[in-house]
Amino acid sequence: MTVITISRGTYSKGKEIAEKVAQKLDFECIARKILLEASSEFNIPEIKLIRALHDSPSIFNRFTHGKEKYIAFIRHALLQHLQKGNIVYHGLGGQFFLQNVSHVLRVRITCDMEERVREEMKRENISENQARHLLAKDDEERRKWSLFLYGIDTWDPLLYDITIHLDKLTVDDAVDMIAEVSKNPCFQKTTDSQSAFDDLLKAAKIQSLLIEKIPTASVTCKNGKIKIYFEGSFGQEDYINTKIKEILREIPGYNSADIEILPIAAPK
Repeated sequence: MTVITISRGTYSKGKEIAEKVAQKLDFECIARKILLEASSEFNIPEIKLIRALHDSPSIFNRFTHGKEKYIAFIRHALLQHLQKGNIVYHGLGGQFFLQNVSHVLRVRITCDMEERVREEMKRENISENQARHLLAKDDEERRKWSLFLYGIDTWDPLLYDITIHLDKLTVDDAVDMIAEVSKNPCFQKTTDSQSAFDDLLKAAKIQSLLIEKIPTASVTCKNGKIKIYFEGSFGQEDYINTKIKEILREIPGYNSADIEILPIAAPK
């Protein structure tokens, strides 16, 4: 029940590789579906989520707690879908939301800039200079996004289990490598790795339900024990605490004895 996340830049052939890996392993391949699920479940127009992936981080300045809401919605939708395993996910966020789950294989695909420029020129029917400028801008925007949203640089090799540079290697070479590595015992689901995933999903679910009414709330979960942190002035503590409990009572399957509410900022 392995999960494979693939991170890539524009025109780095990551989408093609992800689809071929999924086909080779008989896995499901997803990307945009996560946006559709988040859009439907939380009543957010899909266009806002799509723009949030491509516009500069300043878009969130237009919405109150926009950054927090975006992360909460996407994280919950992604984890909810990945819980069944045997999935290849290519898109932003995969390597960030699943860092502590061992049955996840994190892959980074890079491609020679000249090859990317040629592909951009062909697809967009633009000049070489225009293509190079657009690719450089897109790469920088993606990097800004990861730093702004998650505090992590997508170019950091420590985020990934393997990095594949498509220079001498072909797409099929990359597919074979990823498929073979994914079969390694260290990327197979265990009781501990499933428990770690379940904790992430529980925290994400509660966070997504709290975020509209308590946008300063932050949720963690370890071994099934949930902690909810919130920021607020001294005079707000009783009100926020009561509001959180009201929301939690509407969530089936959550025992209040397993949930601790703390009026402090969540640890970074």
